[in-house]
Amino acid sequence: MLTPTSGKPHTSLARVLEDLGDVLLESIAGGGGTRRQLSGVVIHDPLDEAQFPAQAVVLGVGFHEPDDVVRLLYELGRKGAAALVVRSPFTATVEIRRAADESGVALLGLTRGASWAQVAAMLRTLLVEGDIGDISPQTLGGMPSGDLFALANAVAALLDAPVTIEDRSSRVLAFSGRQDEADQSRVETILGRQVPERFTLGLARNGVFERLHRGHAPVYVDPLHDETMTVPRVALAVRAGDEILGSIWAAVPGPLSKERTQALIDAGKLVALHMLRLRAGADVERRLRADLVSTALEGGAGAPEAIARLGLVGQPAIVLALGLFGGSDADPSTEDGLRRVADRQRVADALAMHLSAVQARSAVALVGDVAYGIVPMPGGQADCQERSIRVASTFLERTGQRVDAAIGIGPPALDGSGLSRSRDGADRALRVLLANEGARRVATAEDVHVDALMLDLADLAAARGDVATGPVARLLDYDARHQSQLVHTLSCWLDAFGDVAAASAATYVHPNTFRYRLRRVAEVGEINLDDPGERFAAMLQLRLHTPGTMSRSRTPQRVNIRPHRPNTT
Repeated sequence: MLTPTSGKPHTSLARVLEDLGDVLLESIAGGGGTRRQLSGVVIHDPLDEAQFPAQAVVLGVGFHEPDDVVRLLYELGRKGAAALVVRSPFTATVEIRRAADESGVALLGLTRGASWAQVAAMLRTLLVEGDIGDISPQTLGGMPSGDLFALANAVAALLDAPVTIEDRSSRVLAFSGRQDEADQSRVETILGRQVPERFTLGLARNGVFERLHRGHAPVYVDPLHDETMTVPRVALAVRAGDEILGSIWAAVPGPLSKERTQALIDAGKLVALHMLRLRAGADVERRLRADLVSTALEGGAGAPEAIARLGLVGQPAIVLALGLFGGSDADPSTEDGLRRVADRQRVADALAMHLSAVQARSAVALVGDVAYGIVPMPGGQADCQERSIRVASTFLERTGQRVDAAIGIGPPALDGSGLSRSRDGADRALRVLLANEGARRVATAEDVHVDALMLDLADLAAARGDVATGPVARLLDYDARHQSQLVHTLSCWLDAFGDVAAASAATYVHPNTFRYRLRRVAEVGEINLDDPGERFAAMLQLRLHTPGTMSRSRTPQRVNIRPHRPNTT
């Protein structure tokens, strides 16, 4: 499982060790060829025979025994890998050092407390830093364009202090070396790529963020009353005009001198340019990816070219559709609407990272309100839906309660021509999940086929202006005039297949009380509850014309996708 990168000149093993060595990685053995350019990050699976590019960094999850590491080093050497990462603490024996030297594969250790997901994400960030196309000059202020890690190291050298560059949500975008000179809170921040909530709350209570965003000068921050934050900070808001892009944080022994204060202010202007460059490049890449994915899913004349550019030619695949609950009715011009748009993009990015780690060449794009993922399914097709359910469920479990989302799964597509059908199935499954108020979060189109048909019928009835008739209409009218619950009584009885004990328990009344209400249903509605046809008609009308589990108020709208136009420039 890999993430290929472009291999820009600055993505060498030496660069990785320089930027991540203090916090995440340590050199154990080998590494003589640290100037070699890296090509990607691979999570090693001994059962996976997939090929990976030369000069890859291989994450050896679960490798602890020296003999296994020796064998793996020689194997990776034959495949041209650049480095192998194992969990620290790890003692390099004579055999391991010899294997590292002879194979040419550097052996690195992942520090205790860091997760494999963290190091994989950081390595990918380093390896693709600045790789966003030739849409602007390759350098800004003498620094590689968009290379925030190099910029963080440059600012650290000016201030003689370890530095982090963070976005507006206190997520770490890049950090310098020498982080071991800071304190435990800084290490915790970098390992989690996010300032811990207890620190952000403390900074907010002390008015730090207010001062930071209100003024243009650096803000000196005394240590909080926390045993892990013992070193003061100096922070500067990074601005583009009136917009705050993020901030720079330096761990310092005391207030900065006048010269270093000015150096930080000047550095903030350069950081803003690089952050704008990265954001512009990310927007271009997202638009391109969304265009390719949506064209491939639409199945029109441009689909074969889009599928080829995504690297999915001849590969069986399955489509996932992810949507947020309550996410389609917010006005995008309001603050809440903008927040929902940002939430959807953030979830789409998280899904893209998850799928890329699970299966190479997965393609994800946000199209309207829905994030679509095209997941290649190599090997046997018998269990591909089961595998896709596992992939989707794992993603939602990892995001936890922070992401109130559901994922619909389409039927398998044996080749690119079947992606449109798979997308339709994923849309139908997602619509049912969102309409059912979160009762389930993952389902295939096959799982919810009947519920999807009911939604289609409800759409047809609404379009024609149909209303409830017969017994259901009479019961609705009676309930409205008398504030009774005869419709609810009938619905619970039908759902319980006529089991009075179960239906009365669902309505929290005594069985005798429920039987009385059921007799009133028959009398008021003029319905023969012993007639299967009348029961079916009532059940169907209840589904179509009364509020219930199949509410359509929270379902996403299908987006009209414009045709793909090949780039002729």
